[in-house]
Amino acid sequence: MSLPTPDDTATPDELTGDVPVSDEPVTQERQRRPRWLRRPRLRPPVRRALSNATSVLAFLLVFVAMVAPNALSAIRPKYFVSIPIEALVCAALFVVLPRWPRRVLASIVGVLLGLLAILKMFDMGFREVFARPFDPILDWALLGDGVEFVWREYGRVAGIGVQVLAGLVAAAALTLMALAVLRLSRLAARHRREVSAGVGVLAVAWVVCFALGAQIVPGLPVASTTTSRSAYQRVLDVRHGLQDAQVFAAESKVDAFRGTPANQLLTGLRGKDFMLTFIESYGRVAIQDPQFAPQMSALLGNGYSRLRSLGFSARSGYLTSSTSGGGSWLAHSTMESGLWINNQRRYRTLVQSDRFTLTSAFRTAGWRTTAILPATAGAWPEGSFYGFKKVYEGVDLGYKGPPFVFGTAPDQYTLSAFQRLEHGPAHAPLMAEVVLVSSHAPWSHIPAIADWNAIGDGADMHPHATPAASGTGRDAVRAGYIQTIEYSLNSLISYLATYGDDNLVMVFLGDHQPAPIVTGDNATRDVPVTLVAKDPKVLDRIASWGWQEGLDPGSNAPVWRMDTFRNRFLTAFGSQPAAPTASHPGN
Repeated sequence: MSLPTPDDTATPDELTGDVPVSDEPVTQERQRRPRWLRRPRLRPPVRRALSNATSVLAFLLVFVAMVAPNALSAIRPKYFVSIPIEALVCAALFVVLPRWPRRVLASIVGVLLGLLAILKMFDMGFREVFARPFDPILDWALLGDGVEFVWREYGRVAGIGVQVLAGLVAAAALTLMALAVLRLSRLAARHRREVSAGVGVLAVAWVVCFALGAQIVPGLPVASTTTSRSAYQRVLDVRHGLQDAQVFAAESKVDAFRGTPANQLLTGLRGKDFMLTFIESYGRVAIQDPQFAPQMSALLGNGYSRLRSLGFSARSGYLTSSTSGGGSWLAHSTMESGLWINNQRRYRTLVQSDRFTLTSAFRTAGWRTTAILPATAGAWPEGSFYGFKKVYEGVDLGYKGPPFVFGTAPDQYTLSAFQRLEHGPAHAPLMAEVVLVSSHAPWSHIPAIADWNAIGDGADMHPHATPAASGTGRDAVRAGYIQTIEYSLNSLISYLATYGDDNLVMVFLGDHQPAPIVTGDNATRDVPVTLVAKDPKVLDRIASWGWQEGLDPGSNAPVWRMDTFRNRFLTAFGSQPAAPTASHPGN
């Protein structure tokens, strides 16, 4: 007499998920149920077909969750040719475990796979926008910024729709994955002999493939441990994210110029106006991509010839931004603070500290400090941290024309407003940070360059569609991107040619590279940076930097990390490091 197996007492529907068909008359209880709650009467062949189809779908769902890559560019059939060791281990456990331990294990595995699937979806999105995977500790704040972008660019309904859709997808991933694993565990328990044989064969195949290093796709073994490695990497990411606060606190304590007396700061720029100008998404790809290089080389070459005829000189290099594809404020704060600000927690910690910024150095030394931020609306407490005496937000610029990206004024109007509000009137030495945003994604609309005297309140600056506005393919998006970059650069060069004087010194640079749809995969984070001035003494001070003459850095120009610029700039223009002192990242 054989002992009953752990599932001998289970009903058929518990084992297979099937709904049994009863031939008994309909009971009064069934009659009292609403029609939509009654189980449908299905013939046995139909029921079996539906059951088999559900099992196949459950298997495919679990298999895809285990082996799917976390990048959209890798979603190809060949990337799924693998034997996941985790599936074999789970199947073996489902065969030998009693009913309740098996159910608990299946539920845990299902939830974990659901979480892993959600993180992979986040990775795909972040790789498409920021050219990096999602950080489960440090990146949650960026999700809100993404919703805000949709809200401002496509409207309130679209913003709410994105949030609702994201919630539904997350709930579905967790629920369906748990149900799928539970169903497969019941099937494994019912068909112990067949599953055991299949696991044995696949385990031998896995060992052989592992020993031989078999690969269908280079770098992707057939004997897969992707799920385990991915889960382990997530644990490391969490650990790194939790430790990052301590690392940043130690980095923040080093501040060479904090405490330097005013009369020892920026002595080489006394009497000059200084503009620090960020051009949205102006990355190395704009200059060196084979498709863009000819037209950009002509634009920058002709622009420099024009400026040279007016007495200007320029030197250019590259900076490696702390972000890519988005997160402009991270690059701005890196440039200003001399610290590597590559996540939102570092940014928040920084702006609550007393870090000595580039703007603070100018203000301490006697410059009037101002910021022109056309895309900012509402309170901006960071202004006082950076050291700006006056901040102009979008509403302060007086723009009356049609909205462009983010509902803002186009770049030429922004520069015109700066000239009208700050640079044109009689003023003491001025330091201004100006942010140009017309080249922000989705790169769909730009105006034509206008006569500066005819700009007025911007009412006549009508948008012209770029290829990105009507096309959805990568080529259309890239064409729209480079057109908006050309517009921003032409606006800036025209501003320098029209309003630049002997006392103007400008540094203009990109904040970050555009999204991978423009750059392709594995692009650097390098952005062009250029210093323009008429006074030859200003250019002499940066001769040791090795930057290339002109507005085009060229392929051999030096590349620095963006956080090193502050100290290099202050040193080049005569600032004296103070005695070592600690700044305090906290309140």
